Amino acid sequence: MMSQYLKPIPDWEDHEKPTIPGGASMPWHPPHRRAAYALVSLLVAITGGLGTALVTANLPFLQGQLGLTPTQGSWLVSAYAMVNVTVNLLAFKFRQQFGIRLFAEIGLGLYAVLALLHLAVGSFETTLMMRAASGFAGAACTTLGTLYMLQAAPRRYTGNMLVIGVGLSQLAVPIAWLVSPGLTGTGQWHLLYQFEGGLALCAFAAVVLLKLPPGVQIKVFEPLDFLTFLLLAPAVGLLVVVLAQGYTRWWLDTPWLGWALVASIALATTAFILEHYRRNPLLQTRWLASLPVLHFLVGAFLLRFLTTEQSYGVVGLMRTLGMGPDQMRPLFAVILAGVVTGIAATALTFSPKRLIPQLLMAILLLGSAAILDQNRTSLDRPHDFYASQFLASVGAGMFMGPLILLGITAALKQGVDHLITFLVTLSITQTLGGLAGSAMLGTFQLHREQLYSSALVSQLDPADPVVAQRLRLQQQLYAAQVTDPVLRSAQGTAQLAQVTRREANVRGFNDVFSLSGWLALCFLGWLLLLSTRTALLKLWHKHHPASPLPATQPPPAATSSR
Repeated sequence: MMSQYLKPIPDWEDHEKPTIPGGASMPWHPPHRRAAYALVSLLVAITGGLGTALVTANLPFLQGQLGLTPTQGSWLVSAYAMVNVTVNLLAFKFRQQFGIRLFAEIGLGLYAVLALLHLAVGSFETTLMMRAASGFAGAACTTLGTLYMLQAAPRRYTGNMLVIGVGLSQLAVPIAWLVSPGLTGTGQWHLLYQFEGGLALCAFAAVVLLKLPPGVQIKVFEPLDFLTFLLLAPAVGLLVVVLAQGYTRWWLDTPWLGWALVASIALATTAFILEHYRRNPLLQTRWLASLPVLHFLVGAFLLRFLTTEQSYGVVGLMRTLGMGPDQMRPLFAVILAGVVTGIAATALTFSPKRLIPQLLMAILLLGSAAILDQNRTSLDRPHDFYASQFLASVGAGMFMGPLILLGITAALKQGVDHLITFLVTLSITQTLGGLAGSAMLGTFQLHREQLYSSALVSQLDPADPVVAQRLRLQQQLYAAQVTDPVLRSAQGTAQLAQVTRREANVRGFNDVFSLSGWLALCFLGWLLLLSTRTALLKLWHKHHPASPLPATQPPPAATSSR
């Protein structure tokens, strides 16, 4: 189908032309402007994820300040994810037809306005609205940060800059933990949101002052695109709600979660049937159903799932042991250094032939970190996690760039119209992978904690000399404050039960680390098996060029890197 251009195409040189409609052109820039593009890329990319990272890092604090229940607190996380993943359904076509500048200015402007509004109102409703606006701005900032970074170097370094651009958003989480103690030290939530709103205003000003070079704008929207969006957006949103609320409300105790899941499946099925029979579909369902693409999507989901060993496992264990943002600040400085190291290593060693080894190395690092953490005790503190979490953060910093490059390469081989399918499905796998990781690992940890608690409590026989001695020690702690021997005995028993619960929680988290480690190693083995099979098929075809290849599918990574 012939593209309908909405604006005259400038007289670009071949090296200046944008790769695809919706992207920016690549003109020559002086060094100082390239440096400015790099700085704006860093600012915008961090702004897109820092707001929700600050909320996640300070969720107990915000719940106390705003008078929210744990259930309401989990809505703050899900509101961001719901909007962020659904906006990506139309974001690429919006860029193609109206340009990325308008999309970014709308997203960042709305985000900044709601941040300032929330400072004046400070209710649960405005908090939800701000988190939703943060999700909208995050969808724009992730792409915008990458496009700005591509302008920071000549075109021959596009691959290296793309790796850096897509990795910058991963800096938001460790930075949020580093700055949180200073923002919450006053005991009031206002400074936290003043910082978030100010950052959004700075990013908005930077985008307006230093604009991206113009690109090609073509007419791409069709009426059925909006029908697909109206079906898929609530479908994905409902699935996000189920994953975010399931652990808090408990899966089998809340009937409406089941109905939400049923509605999500029904809406998604209707949308995919509609797309399957469209002439110009928004989503290429036949390509999505191919085995290499399914392999790729499963791999992308599992990679994101494995990173939750850090965000849920380590943070959850430290919070269980009474550690707050102040105590965890040095740990997240190490994590920040690890993410930067991972991004830098991937960018410096970038090569189309090295993308697969880089992904395998990332999985190995994530699995190694989880296995190193599987024998923790209640005496461990943040500094004991420096080595393991540095490895995990290097792996987390390495995987996103190669993953996106492999997917984009595979999509562009099918045509530009397949790129939106890749971007939407990648966004969904990354969002749902993170939520599913926290939900599943949290459920698993609670289940194991209950088993360990039952086993430990059953051993607390007061007739046992060791238990009796421990009870006496616990009672002596209250001797100066409680004179009643009966009350003192009850206090000592309660304190011992609390210690038992803490030890059961630690054992539960150890099982989470063990599960994550073995899952990573199994995933690594699966990818090695697929890659080995592909290499053998190529070798066989090289020696038998006249014979057809056996009827097997290569792994997605190998397919994408050809």
